[in-house]
Amino acid sequence: MNSSLPFILGETNSLYNQGRPGLSDTFGAALWGIDFNLWSASQNISRVHMHQGTNYRYAAWQPIQTSLAPKGTKAPYYGSIFVAAFLGNITKGHNQISNLPLENSSEAAYAAYEDSILRRIAVVNMRGYNYTNSSNTRPSKTYSFKVGAVDEVLVQRLVANGSNAISGITWDGWSYNWELNEGKQVRLWNVTTGETVYDEAGVISVVVPDSSAVILNLGGNE
Repeated sequence: MNSSLPFILGETNSLYNQGRPGLSDTFGAALWGIDFNLWSASQNISRVHMHQGTNYRYAAWQPIQTSLAPKGTKAPYYGSIFVAAFLGNITKGHNQISNLPLENSSEAAYAAYEDSILRRIAVVNMRGYNYTNSSNTRPSKTYSFKVGAVDEVLVQRLVANGSNAISGITWDGWSYNWELNEGKQVRLWNVTTGETVYDEAGVISVVVPDSSAVILNLGGNE
């Protein structure tokens, strides 16, 4: 077997039969997609083709209005935006993704290196938070990473009301909702951005609410 051959997942997504309503089209599916694609990258899988189609429940967007679904941006799209931001410019230099093992299968972390220099850390808290069926305060978890002395670390968050949300999703304060500007990015000023954290004795920590994800950019806005 020639291990130098590229390994490509040519057609994949969350569930068979184009996904399940209320599951594959939710924010939880976007978080799953982040973990799935970054895990694939960490295992040297060259490409992942997420299956798409009109009226598909797990599609990133619905391109036209039909009797089954409205035209618009779907939750899984935001997962792809997150993955692209984390991977960086893969055509420039040598990028490498490493999995950072965590305690539970409902959480994941990854490190992105550019020319062997640690540039970003992604944390995905996949613990389910159903905002329509919960009257409790949304739980969160603090994640800490030993990175050595660094400048300020810029935090970018992927957030929604909960894992069952199908709209109201933002990436670093940006919305790609079709109704706002036909899918082009729109800054939402009611979402906090520009958050930074600093290392303490070479360790950086970030609080991640259940059913959300963050990217820690080492070097702030660099």
